[in-house]
Amino acid sequence: MAITIRRLNADDRDGWERLFRDYIRFYEAEVPDEVIALTWQRLLGEQDGMLGLLAVGADGNAVGLVNAVFHRSTWSPTEYCYLEDLFVDPAARGEGVGQMLIEAVYREADQRGATRTYWATQHNNETARRLYDKLATLSPFVQYRR
Repeated sequence: MAITIRRLNADDRDGWERLFRDYIRFYEAEVPDEVIALTWQRLLGEQDGMLGLLAVGADGNAVGLVNAVFHRSTWSPTEYCYLEDLFVDPAARGEGVGQMLIEAVYREADQRGATRTYWATQHNNETARRLYDKLATLSPFVQYRR
């Protein structure tokens, strides 16, 4: 499968939104339409440290996305990169798309001088975790939320 990883452009809205909504459903979550619209605008304009990348097949269809947020750290003089969202269309899984998206974020983080790239997933997301174990080190931290 010939895949290109590239930054979002204005013509990508439908493909990005389809994948993003599938990602939200995968996690059995709800994100209001107005937040999805705001997220799209932030990603498209690379505002607030946000970066959106899309995996596109040879036919031009979006098959994967990654949304990342670059931010300052209290533990480092550099930025960190939070890989917030990663999703690959089920029909394109097993083709290396997820790895390509993560590696594209790594390249961007390196270019920006970010000294940490990190993300979270559910403990039972075993398929994704097999890939993550190859590309990163599992942190001992537990996430709490309010």
